[in-house]
Amino acid sequence: MAAFIGLVAFFWPFVVAPGRLGANYAPPLIFGVLLILVLCVVISEIAEGGISSKALAMLGVLSAVNAALRPLGAGTAGIETVFFVLVLAGRVYGPGFGFTLGCTSLFASALITGGVGPWMPYQMFGCAFVGMLAGLLPRATGRREVMMLAVYGSLSGYLYGFLLNLSFWPFSLDPNSSIAYLPGLPFTEQWQRYLAFDVATSLGWDTGRAVTNFICITLAGPAVLVTFRRAARKARFRAPVRFAAPKAGGPR
Repeated sequence: MAAFIGLVAFFWPFVVAPGRLGANYAPPLIFGVLLILVLCVVISEIAEGGISSKALAMLGVLSAVNAALRPLGAGTAGIETVFFVLVLAGRVYGPGFGFTLGCTSLFASALITGGVGPWMPYQMFGCAFVGMLAGLLPRATGRREVMMLAVYGSLSGYLYGFLLNLSFWPFSLDPNSSIAYLPGLPFTEQWQRYLAFDVATSLGWDTGRAVTNFICITLAGPAVLVTFRRAARKARFRAPVRFAAPKAGGPR
């Protein structure tokens, strides 16, 4: 449900004209709904055993780490240092953990850097999708796994920029521009305009993010994956409960 609300929040320009939904009220409303849904995700993960008290502590630690890493990149020339931890943590601890970590990381970093604004819910959703999809990647081991995560990290850099542009595209250009949003256009023409807008305004920026993700995961991925998995084993995240049948002739 949280992922669905996120998709609606990003892709509403293709179904609703600007102003009709209330541009001034939509971001706070989305933010409030997002916080409730993230809390529901955490509670459901705890109830199902996906997040124990130890995993919840890990979530807090990694959120703090990401909040500290984000100002190091500060987005200069597209360089972002926050995504590779999201990808690796989502890979090891699962999609629910990755989704929640994406939200809490951006929330914490926004409070630290003063980046609170109407864009914050969209940034939280964007990072949540990056972490969640990392947890849904197919199984792999060794160098193959690291390469798969590095390629995914690159693609997620473009995905994040693609989604974030949707949040301000309808309000950022002169309507007479050939790449501006025009209410009432057919979906295919609207989609072509947005693709042209994305390429013209942020492709270079997103490429910097993609390259940063690829390099960070390639260099730090093996060590970080080992560390995360060792922590998961010692904390016994998602430890399965097994009931053994009594031996024949043994005590009952």
